[in-house]
Order: sequence, then structure tokens, then C-alpha cells
Amino acid sequence: MSANPVRNLVIKMHQKDNVLVALTDLAKGDSITYQDEHFLLVDTIKAKHKFFTVNLAVGDEVIMYGVLVGKAQHAIVKGGLMTTENIKHAADPYIYRSVDFKWKAPDVSKYINKTFNGYKRADGRVGTANYWLFVPTVFCENRNMDVIREALQNELGYAVTDKYIQYTHQLLNAYQQGENLDSIQVQLNATNNTDRVFKNVDGIKFLNHQGGCGGTRQDAATLSALLAAYANHPNVGGVTVLSLGCQNLQTQDFLNDVKKQNPHFNKPLLIFEQQQSLSEEQMVAEAIKKTFEGLVEINKFQRTPQPLSEMCVGVKCGGSDGFSGVSANPAVGYTSDLLVALGAKVLLAEFPELCGAEQNLVDRCTSEASAKKFIRLMSTYDAEAHSVGSGFHMNPSPGNIKDGLITDAIKSAGAAKKGGTSPVTDVLDYTEPATKAGLNLVCTPGNDVEATTGKAAAGATLILFTTGLGTPTGNPVCPVIKVATNSILAKKMKDIIDIDCGPIISGEKTIEQMGEDILDYCIKAASGEIIPKAVQLNQDDFIPWKRGVSL
Repeated sequence: MSANPVRNLVIKMHQKDNVLVALTDLAKGDSITYQDEHFLLVDTIKAKHKFFTVNLAVGDEVIMYGVLVGKAQHAIVKGGLMTTENIKHAADPYIYRSVDFKWKAPDVSKYINKTFNGYKRADGRVGTANYWLFVPTVFCENRNMDVIREALQNELGYAVTDKYIQYTHQLLNAYQQGENLDSIQVQLNATNNTDRVFKNVDGIKFLNHQGGCGGTRQDAATLSALLAAYANHPNVGGVTVLSLGCQNLQTQDFLNDVKKQNPHFNKPLLIFEQQQSLSEEQMVAEAIKKTFEGLVEINKFQRTPQPLSEMCVGVKCGGSDGFSGVSANPAVGYTSDLLVALGAKVLLAEFPELCGAEQNLVDRCTSEASAKKFIRLMSTYDAEAHSVGSGFHMNPSPGNIKDGLITDAIKSAGAAKKGGTSPVTDVLDYTEPATKAGLNLVCTPGNDVEATTGKAAAGATLILFTTGLGTPTGNPVCPVIKVATNSILAKKMKDIIDIDCGPIISGEKTIEQMGEDILDYCIKAASGEIIPKAVQLNQDDFIPWKRGVSL
């Protein structure tokens, strides 16, 4: 056993908690002192994991972030490690109750006169980028989309230089010359082709998907609304649609949804239907030509100074770890509060990862209608999951659990921190657009790409994506900013991480300081002054949700 106490190596997330989080690896037998209370560790506690501050009997409640996150499955000794064997998921029920919610907004005086340089669209919304978008109404057109992508992106300067092609070429040469492959010295640093023909067009994006035909008519209708939301997105300047012709999702259905969402839609919109074309070659060539002409037109758009109230920022977590709710998520939550105080929109989604945090969010709703809509969406979603033998309790992945997120309620309570502390001004179902300033709850799965796909459909023009384990997720039309929970990850995966929240863990920065740093980064990214790594690498992930069970 250690002779001297180990200090300042743990943290309690809420005064009601009966667990502590290890901020570094702790050894069995260490004596830990926290707020004048002493704990003798009976197990080794790795960084990010938790140990109990009290003895627990079978059925006793485990409290973290001030809420119920699990129940003891057998007797647990004070100082023992939390595991999947000694506790199981549990969460309190939630109801609508009339609460006089009060919010103290953060001081935003240093930001009140700041602006970002964005693209003001005809409908009044402001984009952070200017993209041309290709939309297939059915998966049958994916191959044509790939052909057009290769032609346009390579020739017009939007393709990422393929380091792996260069590497393979060197390996091939070495093999043909009889050299040892291990002797090949190759630089694998990603580089971008910045020699763009159209300087005011940030990219040409493609929404390849596996839908549009087969499945149910409801699937096609949901996909239509989703694609229409992307066409209407403020980061999109023009659209090319490829259709086969006989699919469930008819072009006219898509056009009807575009006009339903935005009666004043006036962006360049090009439609090509293969079954009405003379040949595939003719259709592809015409699509390339007309799109080129469209690019000439949207290249005339200019960035102009816009108030920060015009920002719409989605907040997301993926590849989460035991530090997510300690560093990155609370820091992003403070950024969210700053944005709300400035009159901007913030979108918090991933409903399976709000399990256990529901009552707090219900109490923060500004209207009874919004609160009851949230309750209905959450309870329906959970019931559907249980109907197929699953449930929100099965959300944590093996990686989450390995790095300290033992139950869904623990994961969710930490995930909800991304939404800050402000009132909930609106609750949106999948594909519904955000129209109200403030914090909006958006119904999506927890799945990284399905969630980011849904946030962009709701109108997010930037997404703050926190991660503790690392994930390459991006989005075609909404720049995704990766925020690491710890410095080890930020250094190890520096090619995909934009912001490091590790200084919170080390005590070098406060959550508030880090939150302001994140907002400063967002302003530069929204202005095109900084290009997030996911955008640089063309990580354009897009997965429509079929409204089935997806955690």
C-alpha cells in the first residue's frame, strides 16, 4: 500500500454522486483524498473509470452527474471499481411538470459585436460554406454519381491528393525492381489541392445513399424530406438531381418537398432522368456541362459579415470515453450557452443518448407542447427498441464501456452536457427544420453518421463533434469540427482532431475558457478562415435514417 495519500487525481461530477472519476491511472492500495474525505482503493482504477465512495448493497442506487445511472447487482465495497458486472443500467422515470425554470446566461459582452463572414441566402438564412450538391433520388444512380464526382472534383481542384495512390505506386516500382518493400520511405501526410477554378465554391458534394426504391413508401417519403432539406440547406448554392425514373421516390415528390419546406426556393436546380435520356453517356455529359454552368453562377456569391445570431451549430459526440462528460462535452456545452445568449441556434440530438437526462430537459422546455412532444418522441423510440428485444440500455459500444462508460445513463448524462444549461426552445422530429433561436432538441439515432445527417437536415451549418476514442465522421454540407476529450488522443490522431480539451483534465484551463476557445474556432471556421480536418479530408458521410430501431 502507498504510504502517502495521492491527491487531486479524481473528480466528482455532482455533489450528490456516490462515485468519483479517475483523472489518471490509480493503483490498488492507493489512498485518495478528495474534499477532505479519504478513500482506500481496493481495485486498480484506470484513468476515465470510476470507483465507489460508499458501500452499496444489492439494489442500491448509483448516482453520477446528480442522477440515477445504475443499480448495484451485488454488494460493492467503498473504493471498488465500477464494472458491467457490479452495476446495471437504471434511469429515473420522467413526466411533464410545471417548473419555473430560471437560466443565468453567461457573459457574452466580448462577443456581442463580433461577426462571421457567411453566405446570406435569399430565404434569409446564412451559410458557412458555398457548396454545389448532387442528389440521387435512388441508389441506382450511385455509379453515375461516382463517375461525375471523379470528373468534376479532380479537374476543378476539389479532390484530396491521394497519398495512398502515390504510396502504392512506390511499392509497385520497388516490387518490379526487386527491392525490399520495407526499405521504401514514403511520406503519408495528407495534402489538399487548393488550386480551385471556382474560388467562391467550397466544394462539390454527393449524397450517395441506398434508398429511393424497395423498402416502404414511408421510407421513400422520409428520404424525400431529407434530401429536400439538404437542397434547402444554407450551405448549398445549387443542386443537380439524378433520377432513374421508375423508383418509389419520384422526382416530383422531391420537388414538392423542396417547395413545401421553402416556398421561395430559387437556387439553381438541375434534373436529369436516365430513362428519358438518349443514353447514359449523354445524360452524364449533359449533367456535367449544366453543372459547370451552374458553378460559374454560384461562384459569384460572396461572403459578407453576419451577426453571430445567424449561426446554427449542432453538437454531437461519438467514440465517447470516460472523459467525454468531464472535459469536451461540458466545454461544448458552455459554447452552446454562449451561442444561445447571442441569439443563435444550437441543435442537440441523439435521443438514445439522452436516456436518464430526460427530466432535466423536460423541465427546461419553454412550452408544455414542446415538453410533451419530447416525451412522446422519447417514449415511442424506446418502446420501438424494446419491441425488437433491445432498448436504450444497449446503446454503449464495447469501446465506450472499455473506456469507462459502463451504462447508457452514464453515457447519456455526460452526452447531454453538450447542450449546456439554457432553456429548450423547440423539439424537432427527424427532418424538421430549426426555426427558433436557442437550444433545439432533434430526434435522431445515436449512430454517428445518422445523427450528423439529421442535424444537417435540421439546418446545422457547423457541427461540434466531441470524441474520446477518435472517429473520422464528417458531413457533405455541414463542416464537422472534431473536439478531443484528452490530449493523448489529440496528439495520436492529429490528422482528424481540430481542438484539444485535454487542458481541462490537466487543470491548465477551465471549462469556461475552453468553451470560449471553441467558439472562437467556430467563428473562424464559419468564415472560411479555418478548414476543419473532416472537410480537408473530404469525410462526406451521409446515412439516411429509415426510422427503424437504430441506437
